[in-house]
Amino acid sequence: MVGTEESRLVLVRGNSASGKSSVEAGLRERFGRGLPLVGQDNSRRIVLRERDRPGAANIGLIDLTARYVLDAGHHVVVEGILYADMLAQLRTDHRGPTRGYYLDVPFAETLARHASKPIADDVNETQLRDWYRELDLLPGATETVIGADSTLHETVDRTMNGTGLAHLPAVDR
Repeated sequence: MVGTEESRLVLVRGNSASGKSSVEAGLRERFGRGLPLVGQDNSRRIVLRERDRPGAANIGLIDLTARYVLDAGHHVVVEGILYADMLAQLRTDHRGPTRGYYLDVPFAETLARHASKPIADDVNETQLRDWYRELDLLPGATETVIGADSTLHETVDRTMNGTGLAHLPAVDR
């Protein structure tokens, strides 16, 4: 088992360019200190500097990092494409509330959003299409699906309220 009965595990998933990192940053800004962010892009691209491939080390690093911060008494946001099978054991092992949010953005919108990102020249349409999985939801209807029509502010509000983070004190605000 991992974490406490009070610790919140928040999963923010979706395809590339769906807004996951923006939601993660919005949650941190709204909550304040004491909300560790475990992002797949940071683990894969920055910490490990590895390519996106099945079974890559970033998956284990995300799992270990999330477990560590939960055991240290923090709430945690885990964010990334994170296909459904990657999170099964972490969700099962977490003692406290776990809430998942899936940002559902159509592929055409993914392409448009991706074009404005700094990595647009490094990742092409073929790669995006290979990564894209329509509604790759976690088993057991455990995720709230948020459509592309939800603004960033609305999505952060919904997540803060749905997880209970809106009503919890931050550590050292």
